[in-house]
Amino acid sequence: MTLTGARVVTPTGVLHPGWVSVDSGLISEIGSGSAPDPDAIALDGGWLVPGFVDIHCHGGGGAAYSDPDPDRLAAAVGAHRAHGTTTTMASLVSRPVDELVEQVSTLADLVEDGLFAGIHLEGPFISAIRCGAHDPAVLRPPDRDSVTRLLKAGRGSIRMVTLAPELEGALDATRQLADAGVVVAVGHTDAIETQVLPAVEAGASVATHLFNGMRPLHHREPGPIGVLLDDERVTVELICDLVHLSPRVARLAARHAGTGRTALVTDAMAAAGVGDGEYWIGQLRVTVRDGVPTVDGSGSLAASTLTLDAAVRNFVHGCGMDMTAAVAAVSTRPAEILGRGGKLGVLTAGAAADLVDLDEDLRVRRVMRNGAWI
Repeated sequence: MTLTGARVVTPTGVLHPGWVSVDSGLISEIGSGSAPDPDAIALDGGWLVPGFVDIHCHGGGGAAYSDPDPDRLAAAVGAHRAHGTTTTMASLVSRPVDELVEQVSTLADLVEDGLFAGIHLEGPFISAIRCGAHDPAVLRPPDRDSVTRLLKAGRGSIRMVTLAPELEGALDATRQLADAGVVVAVGHTDAIETQVLPAVEAGASVATHLFNGMRPLHHREPGPIGVLLDDERVTVELICDLVHLSPRVARLAARHAGTGRTALVTDAMAAAGVGDGEYWIGQLRVTVRDGVPTVDGSGSLAASTLTLDAAVRNFVHGCGMDMTAAVAAVSTRPAEILGRGGKLGVLTAGAAADLVDLDEDLRVRRVMRNGAWI
């Protein structure tokens, strides 16, 4: 089929109007002006953008990605697909290593089946001082045997691990993971500048939700925020729900990092796509009120209820960024982090026909995955 009549966001700019042809699950052609196909499907203005890629998401639709039930996991993925996320990693919160091994083994089957693009371990190798919605009782320094067990359980499906570089053994773990082809992210850390720099040198290349769960930026001690935002080797995740970050802070970070180093993520929990109520993150009870989840007792922010289409609207309307920057952050750069640059997250010939049809207000009208509307 050929789609025409919308503004098409490509890696080289916006085609207005543009058209995209799809064949056998791939984008076959793309162009500007009138579509060459007389039977082209006319879109009612709006925007045609690549499917969103979420590299940090814990669940949605009422289920967490730690749930052992494949049907509930599929429903959680489906809740985000309805909002344009055609590719997602399954993020797991900190738990004892034995428990994580079981969760990873379950998810590895679903990675192989194509439901998930990989697994992200957000802990347990993180700082208790900056643990947020992670159970401090299960946090621990990384050791070679534990990392090996987790990688073995994942059978190649673990794509990213977040750790705090100040922990004993963290640099060795960073090298071990990087050597295994795993993206190492710095997050939930109280490290100072001189502890973060060696981690980047050892292979850490992502900042887990920059600003959140980190020692704050200080003009005499830049800490993790200063190092990670300023280092050209590091991509920074931003939770653009306008709760975790103010619009000005999100804009400052995105402008400094640029389109090649900014990734919008949801960090979403089970409540995404469902609504307010009582939920669990690991063994911690969480209350969601007015869409904001907090840990009972501490009041700490607990993940989010964000979907990536809302993140795009917030990034554009709330932070004043343009659509090319938004698409780079929500699709192109995350796909590159997954090692699938040029094949996902872009509108170009030969890439997967994962498309999101947005109206003028950037709300989802339809979603295509692998050439089929879903």
